[in-house]
Amino acid sequence: MERMQPNTQPQIDAGIDAPGTLSETPRPDADTDLLRAHTYTLLAVLLAQPPTAELLESIGAIDQAAEEVDEMATAWRVLKLAAQRSDVGALDDEYHDLFVGVGRGELVPYGSWYLTGYLMDRPLALLRADLAALGIERDADTSEPEDHVAALCETMALLITSEDTDPDDERRFFSQHMAPWLDVFFRDLQTAKAACFYRAVGRLGQAFVNLDKRYLAMSV
Repeated sequence: MERMQPNTQPQIDAGIDAPGTLSETPRPDADTDLLRAHTYTLLAVLLAQPPTAELLESIGAIDQAAEEVDEMATAWRVLKLAAQRSDVGALDDEYHDLFVGVGRGELVPYGSWYLTGYLMDRPLALLRADLAALGIERDADTSEPEDHVAALCETMALLITSEDTDPDDERRFFSQHMAPWLDVFFRDLQTAKAACFYRAVGRLGQAFVNLDKRYLAMSV
């Protein structure tokens, strides 16, 4: 398997078209898995570092079926509109206020923090053991711990698209390392004082995580 690189900006397909097709009753098939991987990758990109002008343009150009009206479709529309109205410079400040700050940002985007209230705690050790068993290792140039929310989203995209991954491994990874806290993190992101554009990211993240939880349960 490839190395995990949670602090880089992966390339996304600018044509993540018709994202609402994942929003009703997703079926376990290759097309659905590709959409899932694209969405995880997009979330990883947005949560790893401030978005570039090119990424905002790609999000603002997402093609979506107008008749879709459920929560996922609404979340995509809100994110698309937020991207069209956002300024790169302002987003750089917003990102740092949220996740970096002076000492720490308004939010602490790590699994250990959300699960135990401490950084680098037992949940990170368990995650590292599971990543090693899956053959995934952190890039040597990356300083962020593996339980950063962006790294976890990137790992899920990797598991979905890898031909070497057993579907049970994908479900187990999500259940053990993401499901217990990501919904809370994305809700916190939507209400953070420093958030503007990232409120839309939080809305998409929460809707998608809840949808993927149902999808993974259905695909057993």
